[in-house]
Amino acid sequence: MLAPGGVLLLLVIVLPLAVALLVSTLDLNQYTLRQWTGAPNVGFDNYVKAWRETALPHAIWVTVGYSVIVTVAAVPVGLAAALATQQRFTGRALVRSAFLIPYVLPAFVVGTVWRTILQPAGPLDRVLGEQNLWLNGPRSYWVLVFVQLWTSWPLLYLLALSGLQGIAEDVHEAAALDGAGWWAKLRHIVLPHLRGALALGMVIEFLHTLNSFTLPYVLFGVPAPHDVEVLPVLTYVESFQNFKFGLSAAMAVLSLVLVAVPLSVYLRAVRLNRDED
Repeated sequence: MLAPGGVLLLLVIVLPLAVALLVSTLDLNQYTLRQWTGAPNVGFDNYVKAWRETALPHAIWVTVGYSVIVTVAAVPVGLAAALATQQRFTGRALVRSAFLIPYVLPAFVVGTVWRTILQPAGPLDRVLGEQNLWLNGPRSYWVLVFVQLWTSWPLLYLLALSGLQGIAEDVHEAAALDGAGWWAKLRHIVLPHLRGALALGMVIEFLHTLNSFTLPYVLFGVPAPHDVEVLPVLTYVESFQNFKFGLSAAMAVLSLVLVAVPLSVYLRAVRLNRDED
């Protein structure tokens, strides 16, 4: 009964990962691509070159930094939106649907719209009455953070809203009879019940932002400005513009390590909580 799932796992995950590991040890480029199985094996040289001769350390710093900022900022935004739409009011369904718009829009559409808004002499500059370089220079980093946050926070909103609906009404009524204010309810009732949902949301948010390619690619183009040269875009440039496939495969493997670290921490925390229960 497990055979179909095992075969699918082998074809979709294990086999591509094995090919990526193999390619990362080859001197594979546009000259050796035709007979890539016969490309020179360079061992770990691609990893050394990726770290020493490319912008990989800077890209990792930028990618991890903005992913952490987006993840941390999405929690209060999503929680506030969930709390605001928890109680019944006229038009609640419409408001809930509107909150999901940034999340359901394709990343290509989001990047195109915000690139149009932020371009020189664009709509935002006309509103401000001055011309600014939003998509290049120091401001580009915070533009990336803002746009990524705009499209990502509804995930935390959905998880927080589902967690709030799981809190029994009796708990809220008992807290109200005890004279607890909104801050006491939030601290002692809401947040403890949402701890698991928010932790899961933060892990998913961080991994999604860490691997985000389409949004930075469409928003800034390639070559990307130095301040927003994230790891997925750098890997794409090395592979499909510089045609250094072995080098880009090594970068992809290193990005997999970045993904595995927070995921393993979360899984270990979940396991410890289960053991305590």
